[in-house]
Amino acid sequence: MSDPAVVLDDLSAEGDALDALVAGLDSADWARPTPAPGWTIAHQIAHLHWTDERTRQAATDPDGFAREVAKAAKAPESFVDEGAAAGAGLPPDELLREWRTGRARLLRELAAQPPGARLPWYGPPMSVPSMATARLMETWAHGQDVADALGVVREPTDRLRHVARIGVRARDYAYAVRGLQPPAEEFRVELTAPDGSVWTYGPADASQRVTGPALDFCLLATQRAHRADLAVRAQGAEADRWLDIAQAFAGPPGPGRARADSEAGSDGEAG
Repeated sequence: MSDPAVVLDDLSAEGDALDALVAGLDSADWARPTPAPGWTIAHQIAHLHWTDERTRQAATDPDGFAREVAKAAKAPESFVDEGAAAGAGLPPDELLREWRTGRARLLRELAAQPPGARLPWYGPPMSVPSMATARLMETWAHGQDVADALGVVREPTDRLRHVARIGVRARDYAYAVRGLQPPAEEFRVELTAPDGSVWTYGPADASQRVTGPALDFCLLATQRAHRADLAVRAQGAEADRWLDIAQAFAGPPGPGRARADSEAGSDGEAG
């Protein structure tokens, strides 16, 4: 996705969709637990706001962001939770206002970046389209946590193409972060989009193949559902292995979610 304007528009729309889910919640609803252990709906929104602010800082104050990275390196297992907990302690109306303000600021700052700009991050520097795509993926994934907590079934949209693309492109990372050797062969991935069209990735003649609904692949790659509960299918041993470890987010491998018929779920961090 090379045009920043396209993905920025979709990032804005994804934020608005999640905003619509939480805008009318009362204090008790903001305190509802989500599938991520220890995280309420307030933690989910606070985490998104915290990450938006770090992204904006990377774009406007790289030296300050470098100091944040150094702090995170001293507490790699806790800095994300600490950022979410700080925001979750705010009154819900204040948290919602801060998140809305931060989203708008971030969109403006990313849109103002010069062509070809690369922004520092916790991993390698990222282009503006890649950074915006990552923010959209995380907004969608944490939005799924909120929807699950509220018992809401979201209508999938064409914006899933960004999430699917990250999931496919992160294949080798999913292997590497587990200390595994990524396959040399490219895989073929064919996903049925919400409108019935098919999104394809990789060579058409690849022996290792993944097929299924785009929504299910995105739920799998963001670890928001267990593979057994999804209609994603593999052809070939390596493709099958990948579906067991797929993750679209940076950081250590998450435990994923339990099967829908089990009593408890597990967290899968997205970013």
